Amino acid sequence: MSKKVSRFFLEISSIKDLTFSKCLERNLFIKKENKSNKDLPKFLYKEIGKDYNWKDRLNWSDNDWVRLISNPNYELYTIFKNEDLVGYYELIFDEYKNFEIAYFGIFKEYFGKKIGSNLLCHAIENSFSKGAKRVWVHTCTLDHPNALKNYIARGMKVFKSEELNID
Repeated sequence: MSKKVSRFFLEISSIKDLTFSKCLERNLFIKKENKSNKDLPKFLYKEIGKDYNWKDRLNWSDNDWVRLISNPNYELYTIFKNEDLVGYYELIFDEYKNFEIAYFGIFKEYFGKKIGSNLLCHAIENSFSKGAKRVWVHTCTLDHPNALKNYIARGMKVFKSEELNID
């Protein structure tokens, strides 16, 4: 039986349009991961994505993961609270300075603390600091119910939407 899903593509074209979020959590830090560990993005994708029907990378081989992390236009960022891994985002960019937030998420025990908003601000600000002309992302109705609201609240605008039927 197929399920109807709405998918939204959002973008922000200037750091001036970014609306920052106030996160009251203490002892958070974000770091850029080195590209030597294919298991970290694989783990994050599977664990964070399991509740949201993330499936496109589930059948990837180790070689597929190595190819991803070896891409010079790929970067992985993680967020920690003290020493606990909280979430991540991936950036993929092109020669035209379009930066895609390819995957983004936090573990559910950290929901409701504005950590996701904080991480999204970092992803957008980080992209513009690297010369982005545009930062974009896509989300759908299978993602966390606050995902679309968070993107819009940070200043991103929907530039395309579509309806899909998935199995």
